[in-house]
Amino acid sequence: MWEQLLFIVIAGFISAMVDAIAGGGGLISLPALLLAGVPPHLALGTNKFASTTSSFTSSLTFFRSGKVSVAVVKRQIIFTFIGAALGVLTVLRVDPGVLNRLIPILILVVALYTALRKDLGLDNRYTTLKRSSLVIGCCFAFVIGFYDGFFGPGTGSFLIIAFIATFGFDFLIASANAKVLNFTSNLASLLMFALNGKIALLYGIPMACFMILGARVGSKLAIKNGAKLVRPVFIAMSLLMAVKMIVMP
Repeated sequence: MWEQLLFIVIAGFISAMVDAIAGGGGLISLPALLLAGVPPHLALGTNKFASTTSSFTSSLTFFRSGKVSVAVVKRQIIFTFIGAALGVLTVLRVDPGVLNRLIPILILVVALYTALRKDLGLDNRYTTLKRSSLVIGCCFAFVIGFYDGFFGPGTGSFLIIAFIATFGFDFLIASANAKVLNFTSNLASLLMFALNGKIALLYGIPMACFMILGARVGSKLAIKNGAKLVRPVFIAMSLLMAVKMIVMP
């Protein structure tokens, strides 16, 4: 029991630290719960509970540092929340098996594209908020929010790339804004899991505490080192996520 709990909280700390920098923390936290013997349906809900607290912590840290573009995300939040809630409701009725084959390919393409585009996301080219960019931003907020509620893996990667491509943010600013939307979709999904009693608080509460600490460490490292840290971690986590999903769908 204590060995399992220790394993879970250490994995939670590491996953939240990595996730705060560039996303992909679920690659560590969810398997840790499953390896500890938590049943799959409870593992999903417990992971969402703990990751929601960590994404809130990193969002708040980024916000206080001035890295969040409030003018952009305040218009996207409602679209993300609705999308995620609809995604959870849909996954209860539709087999997401096809995404198991499609998503790792998309994540792999994103990682390779980022690696080959040496200058992508290194400089912040955002100047003013254009109506066309805002419309695209609200659309991807809804679509990726829906995807997070429906399936989930790679949400952070897709949000970061979408922010860079749409608004011209660098990796640090894109990651900060992605965290806010990721927290929103996590919260919507968490409410659905909670209503269905799919959270093991015995593991979830201590895991959440350590993930909060990990999120603070990770976000502060990202703020201190900027895009030069976020970019390589982003590429590494995207590649690992794609390989893991291909090898162990």
